[in-house]
Amino acid sequence: MRALLRPALALVAVGAVAGVLVAARPGGTVGASEEATEGLAVHSAGRWVTFWRPGTAPSWRAGARPLAERLAWRAGADGIEWGELVLRGAREAWRTRVVVARLDPRSVELSLAPAFATDQRWTIVEADDAALALDAGQFRGSLPWGWVVTGGHEILSPQYAPLAGAVVVDSTGAVRVIPPDAVAAERARGTAREAFQSFPMLLQDGAVPAPLSEAGRGVNVLHRDARLALGTTDDGQVVVALTRFDALGESLGRIPFGLTSEEMAAVMSALGCRQALLLDGGISGQLMVRDAGGSVRSWPGTRSVPLGLIGRTRR
Repeated sequence: MRALLRPALALVAVGAVAGVLVAARPGGTVGASEEATEGLAVHSAGRWVTFWRPGTAPSWRAGARPLAERLAWRAGADGIEWGELVLRGAREAWRTRVVVARLDPRSVELSLAPAFATDQRWTIVEADDAALALDAGQFRGSLPWGWVVTGGHEILSPQYAPLAGAVVVDSTGAVRVIPPDAVAAERARGTAREAFQSFPMLLQDGAVPAPLSEAGRGVNVLHRDARLALGTTDDGQVVVALTRFDALGESLGRIPFGLTSEEMAAVMSALGCRQALLLDGGISGQLMVRDAGGSVRSWPGTRSVPLGLIGRTRR
């Protein structure tokens, strides 16, 4: 289905983006300050501020959080806050909206929704009692790719591949993103209450893995897509970020245009993450956040998935 939908959506979007570019500014031209350049800039206080260029080290190394600091955080359910930013990137990432949710695992309990275990499919609509919901992992047909543990019981065994890390929730509720070479040892300990694998790793101890920027090492470094990622900060918070195509308004945000994997790594670093893992984005990417008043704010995907991740406020 994805193979059929993506070309059709791309054709529609390319034509529409061309029209938007022509009409972007008075007189029908795009000003120099609006031109897409290599690298990423955030729209802040009425101007564009570049926070990353190809070849630069992650901002985490300097202790900076240039995106987290520019977010107007909104209160969600207890232990959750969220916000949105608009980025400017190259080519179809000319306008990219990033939706960010940040949660404290001491207040929010994360668990998986393994719909595939009963031959079902899942979307964020199913999480009507949750404070947060998103699709988890990568998928292979009707099954998640790799390790799945829920309620302390292993449903699927791990797969071992370069850059295939895992998200682990332990018995205390703490959340960790672990690198590929730690998955086997983590499984052997048997302490995971919830766990799932995904790929590629975006950040490992603050560094961007070389295959995300060096062609020929297993990652298509030029591929652009809608992105979804999960990361952790040094103080134990969990950060979830979803990108949406933003040149045509929110109604067409699900068009699968956006950032490269390396650019998404830069975003997660600028949000303060030291470890981060890419989840399935594209037409699968979806996120729901419940605000402090109980209302739901959602960014749906175009298809259902076999595995979801749900956050509920601890009682």
